[in-house]
Amino acid sequence: MTTLPATALADVAQQLTSGGRGILAADESIKTMSSRLEQEGVPASATSRRDYRELLLTADGLSEWISGIILCDETFGQDLADGRSFPIAARERGILPGIKVDTGTTALPGYGGALITEGLDGLGGRLAAYADRGAAFAKWRAVFDVHTITPYAADANGHALARYAALCQQHGIVPIVEPEVLCTGDHDLAAAEKATRLALSAVFTELVDAGVDLTGIVLKPNFVTPGLDAAAVPPAEVAAATFAVLRDLVPAEVAGIAFLSGGHPTARACAFLNDLATIDERPWPVTFSFGRALVSAALHTWGGSDSEVAVAQQVLLENCRNAADAAEHTA
Repeated sequence: MTTLPATALADVAQQLTSGGRGILAADESIKTMSSRLEQEGVPASATSRRDYRELLLTADGLSEWISGIILCDETFGQDLADGRSFPIAARERGILPGIKVDTGTTALPGYGGALITEGLDGLGGRLAAYADRGAAFAKWRAVFDVHTITPYAADANGHALARYAALCQQHGIVPIVEPEVLCTGDHDLAAAEKATRLALSAVFTELVDAGVDLTGIVLKPNFVTPGLDAAAVPPAEVAAATFAVLRDLVPAEVAGIAFLSGGHPTARACAFLNDLATIDERPWPVTFSFGRALVSAALHTWGGSDSEVAVAQQVLLENCRNAADAAEHTA
């Protein structure tokens, strides 16, 4: 294992979030990815999952808009058709390889549906192995619901995120810290803002207490939006609410912020990011770490057909270009 100094971790975190490029989230679990393939008429298997992720990574010119790609354990250990491993192929294409290391969520006992993310057992050893195989960064997602978040649930997930982040930095890997307040439901903007404040306050308290170097992390939060089943508000209003929360709770030394799309349509997620990027007084760069918003249309276009690979890649590249333009406020 090679342990990177703090300056190197900060350099990687800045590389992931600056210059208008963003992070492609291609780390769906085997179960989730298999379900999405089957919905498109593609039989689910290790090979079809590999073929789909290879389609994404090998899109010509992807590195112009994508700085890093998050992979699940299965894909991280697979080879492309030409025999190169995914981490090696990513680096050769100018894209940093990352790895999802949490093992999913389970109910937080006694808290009415609140969730806790698991995966800390044995994490140090797994991170050491991932670092040896080329991982530049990792991701851990904590999940909060507007209706079930409590101070204890926020603290419990914040503590797990902080332990994960500290272990990542110990092993020379930049941690993506992802506290996601879900946008499912019909709650209003104020409820989302209150929940996001609670989550971020707990997370940064725990990160500081754990001694995590904030210059060597990437924050991956949700936009502050009404629920998907509620009346929409203008993107400028979302950007203002989101910035107000981040300004109050995210220290200036954080290397960068890469937003998740959270199930919002591609154009709308880009509109949120574009309006947020216009706010000059923010101390951190903002960019994207989208999954579905970038890849869903490409998956549908491909549909498992070799003859559609090039067309699907163009669909992917167009979405990545649009997101990168939004991060640079050139959309």
